[in-house]
Amino acid sequence: MVRCIGLLMLMLTPAELRAAPMPLELRIDYADYNPLSYVLKKFGWLEKEFDADHVAVRWIFSEGSNQGLDFLTNGSVDFASTSALPSLISKAKGSPIKAVYIFSHPDWISLVVNRDSPIKSVRGLKGKKIAATPVTEPYFFLLRALHEVGLQKSDVIILPLNHKEGRIALEKNKVDAWAGIDPYGISSQLESGSRVIYRNEAFNSNGFLTITEPFAVRYPDVVSRVIRIYERVRKWAVSHPDDLAMIYSDESGISLPIAKITLSKVDLSRPVPAMEDIIHLREAVPVLVKEKMVTNSSVANKVIDELVDPGFLPGR
Repeated sequence: MVRCIGLLMLMLTPAELRAAPMPLELRIDYADYNPLSYVLKKFGWLEKEFDADHVAVRWIFSEGSNQGLDFLTNGSVDFASTSALPSLISKAKGSPIKAVYIFSHPDWISLVVNRDSPIKSVRGLKGKKIAATPVTEPYFFLLRALHEVGLQKSDVIILPLNHKEGRIALEKNKVDAWAGIDPYGISSQLESGSRVIYRNEAFNSNGFLTITEPFAVRYPDVVSRVIRIYERVRKWAVSHPDDLAMIYSDESGISLPIAKITLSKVDLSRPVPAMEDIIHLREAVPVLVKEKMVTNSSVANKVIDELVDPGFLPGR
């Protein structure tokens, strides 16, 4: 039924979409990789914003960008927390989505091995089993790291496990390595002695707040208002780092020290997509083309231009 509703939305004409009333409900995700979402959920600022409009707010947990994008495209959520490269791939495959806000610029991914592993570098991963969540930022990080040393996806065995499952598989020696994302990666290092063999801040992309194009056309004022509240939360978070860490810890169930380390590697200062963010996405395109995840560079760059839409931010 949800998928049918989503398809029906795509069939409506622009005039029909613009004429639509306020939604009865806003469905928005929250995720461990989006600390701001936990603050927003706890404070209830969205509920207060739309109370007079009689619009309910429903929160749905996303385990990763792949799940957030699935929720978005099948009509389960209206606002999804996604990473830039998974969003690019989703749009390249035909999903009518827009990235309208940056909730973080994180350095949150690493390639991790068990503490007793003999593997010392990315080259040592050839022929090994690696856990990674398909169509998520760690998955693309792994591909870029492999290509950097002359390897490709076919040179390793990638086991499609979600972030939490990947950590468990590594610590139980079911895999040789794991493309991990924080806070799970930090937790594994501190609690189980896992070792990082590769980090590269340049291979991390932004955290996007993503919506569908039909929703943007039908409810542009709603989109702007949600982003305005997200901006309020972001500014609060920048001014209250200790409180942010406590809320993130309490709401996500991770320890306070792990929450603080995770947040220390997250830049919350730039919510507006800038040219450097576009360039950063384009730098990943050659790997995506080689791995046949996009048709060619021209198509990918066109999709990037169509994906990022900062026009809903206040003052733009």
